[in-house]
Amino acid sequence: MKNLKWFVSLIMLFCVLSLTPAVAEVRLPAIISDNMVLQQGPGAPLWGWADPGEKVTVSGDWQSKPWRTTADSSGKWQVRIDSPKNGGPYIITVTGENTITIKNVICGEVWVCSGQSNMAMRVGNTNNSKQEIAAADYPDIRLFAVARKVADKPQDDCKGQWSVCSPETIAGFSATAYYFGRELHQKLHVPVGLVSSSWGGSPADAWTRYQILEADQDFVPIIERYKQAIIDYPENMEKYKQQLEQWKEDVEKAKAEEEKPPRQPRPPFGPGHHHSPAGLYNGMIAPLIPLAIRGVIWYQGESNSRRAWQYRKLFPAMIRNWRQDWGRGDFPFLYVQIAPFQGYGKGGRVCPELQEAQSMALSLPNTGMAVTTDIGNIEDIHPRNKRDVGKRLALWAFSKAYGRTLVYSGPLYKSMLVEGDKIRLFFDHAVGGLVARGGPLTFFTIAGEDEQFVPAQAVIEGETIVVSSDQVPTPVAVRFAWINEAEPNLFNKAALPASPFRTDDWLCTTFDNR
Repeated sequence: MKNLKWFVSLIMLFCVLSLTPAVAEVRLPAIISDNMVLQQGPGAPLWGWADPGEKVTVSGDWQSKPWRTTADSSGKWQVRIDSPKNGGPYIITVTGENTITIKNVICGEVWVCSGQSNMAMRVGNTNNSKQEIAAADYPDIRLFAVARKVADKPQDDCKGQWSVCSPETIAGFSATAYYFGRELHQKLHVPVGLVSSSWGGSPADAWTRYQILEADQDFVPIIERYKQAIIDYPENMEKYKQQLEQWKEDVEKAKAEEEKPPRQPRPPFGPGHHHSPAGLYNGMIAPLIPLAIRGVIWYQGESNSRRAWQYRKLFPAMIRNWRQDWGRGDFPFLYVQIAPFQGYGKGGRVCPELQEAQSMALSLPNTGMAVTTDIGNIEDIHPRNKRDVGKRLALWAFSKAYGRTLVYSGPLYKSMLVEGDKIRLFFDHAVGGLVARGGPLTFFTIAGEDEQFVPAQAVIEGETIVVSSDQVPTPVAVRFAWINEAEPNLFNKAALPASPFRTDDWLCTTFDNR
């Protein structure tokens, strides 16, 4: 009987507890955690989740007055704090029904670093990696790598953690991001936070919000292809499984015969694929918003090269999308122009057409483009020199984000003037004159009304170039570095290379590709 009474009492207690609402602990996103860099200045958002209506207090040990707020009906809360200039380490305390302490916080400059494989390329895979890794002792540079994730809808959190830059932590981090951040840290003498969010082989459409894509007829084919891929996915997945089994057999056979094994088949396009429209925006960018940032660096374009004409609209649309959703105005958006690569098709024009599309994004406010025609590798789409890439991005940052006066760009084509049987070209960023490295200028072609381009002579005259050919007595257009593998030798006095360009507006080879 005594045991029965005890059992009944236990059941009643369980019923009471089950009817009592559970108290949700205050929770923070992964990007707000120990070792983080907080963007210096006023109005930096800190946010998280709690019970609806729960009061939340946020305190920073650099001042006595806390920030207070109340979780909304969905449990979300946010405060905007004023962070001190260039300092730390600090402690931030978040208190609701529970208390979270964020330790070793420093205030400085935060940059998001995104793109495909050339942004994802690790320090350990680049030039002089052993020496660079050994020297990477920078406790005021902090690193956050967003875990790869494809999502159908915008996510409110991601996986990842902040780490202090050291020889032990840098090898697997984005090389372009690191060299960019190190340059800022060394020249500006401020802490730098680098948030790496990249995925090799990803197109820009995967990093763009779905509503942006479906609202433009030039982007609708991207969505239609994906919808069809979803329909075809079960059948294609079965074929892939069969191919995978055959591949395993072929690998074993190759080993036995000491031959090179065949390439592994790729899984079919479909759900969860990193080419999914908006999939990476949803899973790897949305969770970072509204983190206070100074700006973005971007290294991508190779996967959109066959759709270069479409990229003219897609890339600017993506930039505007990020700026709008972040709500921080036209923050600096700095990007790398893809390097020449013969793998696009020797003698073809896919690469310069994509480079042209990238250069057109300079028409947006507060953008910048690092040209890499001289530091690529025409036999490798993943050039190993990422240090100079980071430095060139930093030059744009010094000008666009930090107001420094310096030469930050190589020559950019501005206009042309026909002078009889010659064409004179004018450039921006050519102050002090132009330079031809290692001999006469290379990769200039010229054409008449027949649109047939032939190799041309190009001669520097101060800050201009005069182009001509005996084969074209009445020229109308000039092109520069207009083939996939072009590695031209035109620079300005600051040793920065000129971007490929053309003076005509004749149709591109990628015009119909959507």
